[in-house]
Amino acid sequence: MEKIILGASLGNCVHVGGVAHFLQLAEREGYTPIYLGPAIPVDDLLREIELHHPAMVAVGYRLTPDNARPLIAELVQKVRERGIETVWSFGGTGPVARVAEEFDFFDYISDGSDDIDDSLYFLRNGKKATKDEVLPDDLVARIGAKYPYPLLRHHYGEPSVEKTVAGIREIAESRVLDVISVGPDQNTQQFYFHPEKRKPEYEGAGGVPLRTREEFEALKAATKFGNQPLIRCYSGTADVFDMAQLLKDTLNNAWCAVPLCWYNKLDGRGDRDIDTSVKEAVELMRWHAERGIPVEANEPHHWGLRDAHDVIPVVMAYLSARNAKKAGVRHYVSQYMFNVPNSLSFPMDLARVLAMIELTESLQDDTFTLYRETRAGLPFLSADLDVAKGQLAATTYMQMAVHPHIIHVVGFCEAEHIASPKDVIESCKIVRGVIKTCLEDQIDLVHDPRVQTRKEHLLKEARFLLSFIERFYSNYQDPLCEPAVIADCIKRGFIDAPHIVKGGEFTGDLFTTIIGGRCVAYDRKAGRELTERERLAHLCEKEGIPIEGHLDPAPLHA
Repeated sequence: MEKIILGASLGNCVHVGGVAHFLQLAEREGYTPIYLGPAIPVDDLLREIELHHPAMVAVGYRLTPDNARPLIAELVQKVRERGIETVWSFGGTGPVARVAEEFDFFDYISDGSDDIDDSLYFLRNGKKATKDEVLPDDLVARIGAKYPYPLLRHHYGEPSVEKTVAGIREIAESRVLDVISVGPDQNTQQFYFHPEKRKPEYEGAGGVPLRTREEFEALKAATKFGNQPLIRCYSGTADVFDMAQLLKDTLNNAWCAVPLCWYNKLDGRGDRDIDTSVKEAVELMRWHAERGIPVEANEPHHWGLRDAHDVIPVVMAYLSARNAKKAGVRHYVSQYMFNVPNSLSFPMDLARVLAMIELTESLQDDTFTLYRETRAGLPFLSADLDVAKGQLAATTYMQMAVHPHIIHVVGFCEAEHIASPKDVIESCKIVRGVIKTCLEDQIDLVHDPRVQTRKEHLLKEARFLLSFIERFYSNYQDPLCEPAVIADCIKRGFIDAPHIVKGGEFTGDLFTTIIGGRCVAYDRKAGRELTERERLAHLCEKEGIPIEGHLDPAPLHA
């Protein structure tokens, strides 16, 4: 059945922008809009309502409150006299909106301070979200309720449990954030189940010092206010399955985030060797998949943060998703960190992310759904907070080009100090301002010829590296999903980053540099960038490994 929405600027008001934009949003949500125009008398409006029988009527008035009051009174009286039944929305300035509230007539009133996600909720449900409404406590349902408006996620955790609990409640009551990512301190991540091993210098380092089950439960309880944000916590770097169970039981962990290759001796965040940690990462994905919990492999950005050339994050985004799919994960959060390395130009950075998306989403089918999560790069934001606010807005605008399901908001202050609740709220409002500006329409950045050319080049190079790994380790049934293969690729330097400390089992010698806004593998002696064929041939020759057959191009077996 056709859903009609009828819109008009009421009485002597000629301001039409708000009503027109609301009708555009409604049309995208499946309504048939009928726009009556500016300065529509009440009787004319009611005649059109009785003619079209709309499911919803949107009226606007942006003049003075004293003029609005008798006009709204006339509307309300005549609607009730005629027995007209429909859903009503009103838009106006703050003072006029307060007058509209006096009549207890409109189902939704916008004073300009609300956001597009509020309008979407109203259009989809025919009512405004109430403070006591219980929202779904799972990620997939939240995304479904809001998309194309992205969920906002923000890291939060202070060096005090009490402050963190109070801060979560303050953030929840602000209603600007959808997902709180708790950042625990290093003693929590590494030694929660071994208190005797805790180190004083790790106390409160990097996050909140959680020592008991009850403290985790207190964090969850603090989310039951405002818009009831989901909550999740970083995975452990030791005793990973015990920690996963704890997070599930106490937080109803919104999703698991686990890197494929990190949180071990490679980055100094744990005592596990890389072989063990890759194997356990895949097993941890499977553990969550068996319990229906979404999984994020927060992997590719770790390589960009360590100045790996652009091909490596593209490959690792694919490898992570492919391993998650094979582990049985059904709902997969694919994180794309922009601005790493932070010297990338915006067009080349967007091309890098688009290559990751295209390769990764080639895995999507009825059993494997991917959700795009974007974020600013950690090194991108300035320690000058005013500059950082501008940078946060700029990178958010670029992120919106890929239509994310989730935006991981990086606090504008994080290069200078850990985010307080007020910092979190302000950062979310900055991001919301950008979303509001470009959600409905945006300049097409994706199809810029430079972006497309770079994306296609990265896809070609990434497929070459993946094909090489399949050929080099052809004695394995599925090399790309074999933990031993992934670990060995890192040791040999097939998958590498300049910041990995070399020596011992790690024998790569990758050097990278920025050329034309791109991060590329570079031969310092020859003074030029390297293709993947050249880079891999060099590594094989260095080890005295015959390269015949390994470097022949071949299709990737998805």
